[in-house]
Amino acid sequence: MNFFVPQNVSKPSRRGFLIAAGGTTAGLMIGSNLSLGTAEAAKTAEGAFNPFVIIAPDSTVTVLSKHLDKGQGAATGLATLVAEELDASWDQMHVEFAPANAKLYNNLQWGPYQGTGGSSAIANSYTQYRSAGAAAKEMLVAAAAKAWGVPAGEIKVEMGKISHSSGKSGTFGEFAAAASAMPVPEKPALKSPDQFAYIGKSFPRLDVKGKTEGAPIFALDVKRENMLVATIARSPKFGGTVKSFDATEAKKVNGVVDVIQIPAGIAVVAKSTWPALKGREALTIEWDFSKAETRSSDQLFEEYRELAGKPGKVFRSTGDAEAALAKADKVVEGDFEFPFLAHAPMEPHDVVIEFDGKTADIWTGSQLQTVDQYVTSKTLGIELPNVNIHTVWAGGSFGRRAIYDSHIVGEAAQLAKAWGKKQPLKIVWSREDDIKGGYYRPMYVHRVKAGLDADGNVIAWHHRIVGQSILTGTPFEALLVKDGIDHSSVEGVTNIAYDIPNMHGELHTVKVGVPVLWWRAVGHTHTAFVVETMIDDLAKAAGKDPVEFRMGLLKKKPRHMGALKLAAEKAGWGSDAPEGRFRGVAVHESFSSYVAEIAEISTSEDGEYKVERVVCAVDCGVAVNPDNIAAQMEGGLGYGLGHAMRNEITLTDGEVDQANFDTYEPMRISDMPNVETYIVPSTEAPTGVGEPGTPPVAPAVSNAIFAATGTRWRRLPFTKNEGTGS
Repeated sequence: MNFFVPQNVSKPSRRGFLIAAGGTTAGLMIGSNLSLGTAEAAKTAEGAFNPFVIIAPDSTVTVLSKHLDKGQGAATGLATLVAEELDASWDQMHVEFAPANAKLYNNLQWGPYQGTGGSSAIANSYTQYRSAGAAAKEMLVAAAAKAWGVPAGEIKVEMGKISHSSGKSGTFGEFAAAASAMPVPEKPALKSPDQFAYIGKSFPRLDVKGKTEGAPIFALDVKRENMLVATIARSPKFGGTVKSFDATEAKKVNGVVDVIQIPAGIAVVAKSTWPALKGREALTIEWDFSKAETRSSDQLFEEYRELAGKPGKVFRSTGDAEAALAKADKVVEGDFEFPFLAHAPMEPHDVVIEFDGKTADIWTGSQLQTVDQYVTSKTLGIELPNVNIHTVWAGGSFGRRAIYDSHIVGEAAQLAKAWGKKQPLKIVWSREDDIKGGYYRPMYVHRVKAGLDADGNVIAWHHRIVGQSILTGTPFEALLVKDGIDHSSVEGVTNIAYDIPNMHGELHTVKVGVPVLWWRAVGHTHTAFVVETMIDDLAKAAGKDPVEFRMGLLKKKPRHMGALKLAAEKAGWGSDAPEGRFRGVAVHESFSSYVAEIAEISTSEDGEYKVERVVCAVDCGVAVNPDNIAAQMEGGLGYGLGHAMRNEITLTDGEVDQANFDTYEPMRISDMPNVETYIVPSTEAPTGVGEPGTPPVAPAVSNAIFAATGTRWRRLPFTKNEGTGS
């Protein structure tokens, strides 16, 4: 299988299909957008026809991915959808990233934005990319039928070959040019599930070979003629500004070309990365911290705890929780604390920019192309269409590249404007820049009271949350903040799955000078922990088995129950765990997928524990590529487990204490448990898999520790709890 290195793709014309030059021959470019008018409109109206498929003269099928692939397998998933309906051979399939054009490549779940996030890549593209493949197939068949003088219904397409019972046959490439003259099908016929050849089966990812050979282009790999490299000295406290600086010593560093002040800080421009970094170290900067955040983590937690004792804004109220609690036979209470968390992707940020005064070209792992375009156009004072975003592969994100203010690309634009030359610039972030750079998962404090009646039924739940809003003050506020409630702060609680007659939820949204951002699975990363550990505490108080207790509360949630039942069966729940092992369970819905995880831990005499095994069951609708789903579940729960075990971002007088992987330690191979993933069979539309594996793992492990020790840990990371092992 060959890997196609992404290159810049020309913007599609007004016609829905184009002839793609290939020597003296031509290929077919085809696309479809079901949400837009007729096929005739698709041919003529700007933005009314989304090109997704290119068929070259050599029969190569290139799928234009409107989504960034940052390791989650989106590119392969979209190619699978096209290959299915096109009846192509898998070794024909290649992927390029689509150009930045929200009219053509918008995320159908987001409206007018092109971007990737919320585990939406396959979910919003499932029908769209299948239709694109089906339309291309119908046009190829029509072209072959015309050439051979036979009815189209007699033509067969299989494994990239077009044939007729008369013995006539041909390749995609042979008919691509003629197919480009055929009408675009209004509603191309899609296969039924019993006809699937690719969907539901595991096929190798298209990026594996290239990545193992070092072929794909990441932002760090991009080289332009006469390109210079820049690093930026930013305030060590969030909100600080430059009061004065001395670049004398920095300019003495061999290779340093210039030192420039921009709104983001002081940029050192050099001939390569090393002198840019050394020049930055040599800068003398006096910072103004008069408007900076100067509180330490302990101070913030104290303030949060105080607020947790006061009424906040109501985000859910059903029945009368306070009255029910007053009458409860048993009341279970818990305070929970969650720290700031960095995303810490393997690849820190890199941006290459070329600006000639009228047009800007940017190469980066762009996750929100529309926002990157907008910020660049405003910073440089040019029209939006004159900003070309060349999306390249990204080495992880976990939310970090989906930035509401596009500050990474914005800094590049600031420097290009200040530089004032056509010479291309690459802005490089070090690992320390990334870890200390903010845009963290917010810190949170939860306070919960829940009550049981004499029969062990949950009759009341009172839940108070304290934390920062990710969305207030951003372009997404109007959509996702209602009546002062940031949905991302309360998701997982406001829509709690359990049938509880009296429930009351309140939120305190605090103002802190630390920039925050969505983090893999967003609010579910803390709400799932609180809900699932409280449910275990209630099960114990009721004297009931944790799985059976959950089943009793989920009778109106069949998909939750299905995932939980499958996980319990595969884990052997109900039978004795191996000697020295203890199990814990959690089930949670996020991004419309339902995940149940059962963690099995071992303990030692000195109080240490090790997660030995995790059984994961997921209901994510139609499983497009089961192997990739399993990989995403493994990666998601590994990511969540690593952070739950030891990771946190702390502040001392407003400055971040962590800097690199020595102080913000990533998940180690030795930490990773054996993971078994089971997929619930489903005919429902596909839903997310990139994030839903993360929320249940920490509560499942916490519940296993509770089963082993009888001690409840309510602070993350686990090392924050008194008497914690490793």
